[in-house]
Amino acid sequence: MLAAVALLALGNGIAVASPAKSKRPAVTATAPPPAPPAEPLPPPKIYLFRGAMGPIFSTGMDRLGEKLTQAGFSADVYEFTICRLIGNRAIASYKESPAPIVLIGHSMGGLCSVVISEMAAKENIPISLVIAIDPAHATGDVPLNVERFINIFLSDSVLGGGDVVAVPGYRGHYASYDLKENSRVSHINIEKSDDIHRQIVEMVTQLPRIPPQTQADAVPLRYLVPADTLVELWDSGVRVPVRRGDTMESIAAANRVPLWTLAQSNSLAENAQLSPGQTIIVPRHLTPPEPAAAMATPPPAGRK
Repeated sequence: MLAAVALLALGNGIAVASPAKSKRPAVTATAPPPAPPAEPLPPPKIYLFRGAMGPIFSTGMDRLGEKLTQAGFSADVYEFTICRLIGNRAIASYKESPAPIVLIGHSMGGLCSVVISEMAAKENIPISLVIAIDPAHATGDVPLNVERFINIFLSDSVLGGGDVVAVPGYRGHYASYDLKENSRVSHINIEKSDDIHRQIVEMVTQLPRIPPQTQADAVPLRYLVPADTLVELWDSGVRVPVRRGDTMESIAAANRVPLWTLAQSNSLAENAQLSPGQTIIVPRHLTPPEPAAAMATPPPAGRK
């Protein structure tokens, strides 16, 4: 079997191919399709939050909001300074007409997304998806009512750098991506990536198609993303059994994921020997992704 895991550089569209060969089929991490909900879920309501001096340094949030609106969603962009006001509005809107809530924030806006999640938790209101983009260091833990949380950050960032974790007992879907090794990414362009925007729009589009609670087998993911590697927004991890003849390389190829993700998820070397019956954590998407081409480099800071 010949498969290739394509890693696209976040900077200049550089493609890096890593071929993998295996004479035996490898197990895949495809989860059984969830049962459709009894009634169609309404489209999510999306709240986006800029960071400090947002009209200058968080323009990527406005561009993302425009893309979500063009995709047919209710998406509004706010300053983090009115965080609790918008949180109260979101809670009131949910009580009047329940619909999935999506919160996306950059810098202090990422902190705001977690604050609103905490506000909703006190009202027993679920949050379908939170995406924090280099949130502030002071950002709190992910509360139990958040069904899916993604953190894209720079651990060495002074302006952001929030390595957000979940509260004890959290059983939702969690994925953390530290991009500090990518010299092309900074706090003031991390939220402007066209590729990240594309993936967020895809995730939001998929949300109404899945039941709100599918968390029993979700395994948290935490990655230090290698330099010049495009972020792929996996939903969470899943444990798969190793079969006779499987290798790290063959499992990565069968699941169309980079070999480094298996090494990091399982604290193993990329050439580690595997034993039948052993389980391996493999990253997975909300639903299988559509083929995608290379995406453009984030524009320099200050450009729209």
